[in-house]
Amino acid sequence: MTDQVIDVTDLRRSYTGGFEAVRGTSFTVGRGELFALLGTNGAGKTSTLEVLEGLARPTGGTVRVLGHDPYRERAAVRPRIGVMLQEGGFPSELTVDETARMWAGCTSGARPVADVLRSVGLGGRGGVRVKQLSGGEKRRLDLAMALLGDPEVLFLDEPTTGLDAEGRRETWNLVRALRDQGTTVLLTTHYLEEAEQLADRLAILHEGRIAATGDVAGVVASQPSRISFELPDGYFPGDLPPLAKIGVTGHDVRGRTVRLRTTELQRAATALLTWAQHTGVELRGLDVRAASLEEAFLQIAKEATRNDPRAEPARAGSRPVTNEKESVR
Repeated sequence: MTDQVIDVTDLRRSYTGGFEAVRGTSFTVGRGELFALLGTNGAGKTSTLEVLEGLARPTGGTVRVLGHDPYRERAAVRPRIGVMLQEGGFPSELTVDETARMWAGCTSGARPVADVLRSVGLGGRGGVRVKQLSGGEKRRLDLAMALLGDPEVLFLDEPTTGLDAEGRRETWNLVRALRDQGTTVLLTTHYLEEAEQLADRLAILHEGRIAATGDVAGVVASQPSRISFELPDGYFPGDLPPLAKIGVTGHDVRGRTVRLRTTELQRAATALLTWAQHTGVELRGLDVRAASLEEAFLQIAKEATRNDPRAEPARAGSRPVTNEKESVR
């Protein structure tokens, strides 16, 4: 990655009624990188994406996409990006081919329609009306329209919602291929497995702020691994090796089941198995596992909530508030 294609500094976006959907987020995305924004509903993912796509003016902070302000310099940015919204909203009576040709007519340097439809698995559905497509096929059409202009930067907002397992993995392969060809991708998703499979780096948004960021391995490594087993008959927790000395940072006992937490999984597991071998006992139900992205996500969100209680949610119908002096320049 030779330069930063997306540069966000202290981004803020507020709505009428005092609700601040994005509260000072900062991150960068390098050329050819796939960056995932994760978060629960209302975390600020779509509000952030709308600013980056040039669809909304921020309340405060600075944003650059391909070196330009995506809102004020939209003409310079729009031909070079592709946008897949959560819902496409295409005319229901048009066929897939008609929709694609219409979209291509509004796109600078559009790729051949047939090639794009084929790439997302809609090559044989050109004559079908949009209203007759399944939910998953509509998402494929949304993706196809985002790819028509052969974008340098691709924004994907929940791209695999409604797809079955096979369709989701086909989409993953397509997105990987685009990244490998140099396309920069910013992705939001509720599927944590999707982020694990695709993202070079990610950020976890919680109530409008970034609670954690880094590569997947680094974010997961911030959470302890777990070891659980049943105590052998006649043994008690005090008979185990000194837990602090083998890298265990916490534990609990429920009945005969012991659960250990550790940031040094190999060391703790080796010490425990060596103790069992020397003692001549079997650790029934032994389960040794590293933390998952899902566990890290839930724990980070829990800690963020505890440290930063949120104000009342926005009222229905509230509108964005912008401050010209604070908008990106």
